[in-house]
Amino acid sequence: MSVVYLDNNATTRVDPGVVQAMLPFLTDQFGNPSSAHGLGTLAGAALRNARRQLQALIGAESDDEITFTSGGTESDNAAILSALEVIPDRTEIVTSVVEHPAVLTLCAHLERTRRVKVHRIPVDRHGRLDIEAYRATLTPNVAIVSIMWANNETGTIFPVAKLAELAKEVGALFHTDAVQAVGKLPMNLKSTAIDMLSLSSHKFHGPKGVGALFVKRGVPFHSLIKGGHQERDRRAGTENTPGIVGLGRAAELALKFMDAETTRIKWLRDRLENGVLQRVPNSFVNGDPLERLPNTLNIAFERIEGDGILHLLDRMGIACSSGPACTSGYPEPSHVLRAMNIAHGAVRFSFSRDNDQDDVDRVLEVLPAIVDKLREPLSSAPEGRSAEDRQCGPGLSAGSTGDHS
Repeated sequence: MSVVYLDNNATTRVDPGVVQAMLPFLTDQFGNPSSAHGLGTLAGAALRNARRQLQALIGAESDDEITFTSGGTESDNAAILSALEVIPDRTEIVTSVVEHPAVLTLCAHLERTRRVKVHRIPVDRHGRLDIEAYRATLTPNVAIVSIMWANNETGTIFPVAKLAELAKEVGALFHTDAVQAVGKLPMNLKSTAIDMLSLSSHKFHGPKGVGALFVKRGVPFHSLIKGGHQERDRRAGTENTPGIVGLGRAAELALKFMDAETTRIKWLRDRLENGVLQRVPNSFVNGDPLERLPNTLNIAFERIEGDGILHLLDRMGIACSSGPACTSGYPEPSHVLRAMNIAHGAVRFSFSRDNDQDDVDRVLEVLPAIVDKLREPLSSAPEGRSAEDRQCGPGLSAGSTGDHS
């Protein structure tokens, strides 16, 4: 049975063209890019080329604004910790309640260990940031704002250019975790006030274990990893040349295909969305109806948990994602869905350029029956405890409208 892969926000298949670009640097051209001999020079030139390829994708002013890292999590940590070092008289961070754990876990750690004050901005039921609450937190005590460009679960897009401008008014640095946005949305960083941006190669058909941190020219930066002088003294350690070459080629392909593929992928996403809403009663879409990644569909089903749907879809050869279950044994939405006041089980379908209409039609063929199967036992819930109570867990009741790196 062939697999229908619709979990591309988790990771993507490495493009064959990316594999071909990487292979020489895993075999004959294996030199250390810091070495002065011929093999080292070849590797160094490959890194410079990859930097330019990524510069073009994100619209940076210069390729020296790009530091290669191990991925989005390292980049997020490096950006936030650097800001606290270079602006030591400021001890506050502004972020959102729906950030990736790479940001939220670090912020919680800093609260405990460094007495940093963290402002977590709420979102509405569509996952949109409370702009007035955001404005209220911006004071001269804020060292850095870290707000994601697009949410990994719902696809909701945040107005990061506007948010960065507001941060600049109080002299705070602005960082965005753009792991889910790079390669899916057009970017022109040189025209924004964004100071730092994180990205990860494996989210846009590059290899795992490699990413980058954009640091705008003139922004002070304190390195996270100490050692040699690699990456202009911003990130010590021998560069992962094959991975970086793969990232560069993936960036080049993403830019090449973006316009055409965005239109096609959005059509596939909308076909699945409309088909599910028409065929499965009491289902609804989580996330901003308009400002949403073109590849992401997060859909909730009243009275059943997302993990149950996920398990049965997997048995039918369809790979997608759902939120975690709580420790009490009742289904509990993720922190993102809870922040949106959503208490129903949800499933995330995320597309890439590898998907086609057959994938959508396969999901529509099997999903309604799966939902019916899971809902059927609930019609005979014990008296005094409704099926709704058993399946929704704490939060909204069924029928409410309240959802790295």
